[in-house]
Amino acid sequence: MTGQPEWVETLKHDWRAAALSKRERAMLEHAERLTRAPASVMPEHLDALRAVGFDDVAIFQITGIAAFFAYVNRIADGLGLARGDAP
Repeated sequence: MTGQPEWVETLKHDWRAAALSKRERAMLEHAERLTRAPASVMPEHLDALRAVGFDDVAIFQITGIAAFFAYVNRIADGLGLARGDAP
């Protein structure tokens, strides 16, 4: 879809190594923090998202999408499904 298969592979394996804008990096940092250590999210982390141009609606959407993926992965893990397995 991007026409950049090498960039997509880099993004899949280590998003930090991909060529990303400050805005994209801030979004992915937030998603990772929310996924790995949700209790560590503080108001200043949301301020960092605002500083790169995200409004509160966008922050809500980023948070909701990251949380939804975490939820779905926990359900799959709880049912013993390997990632990528179809039911």
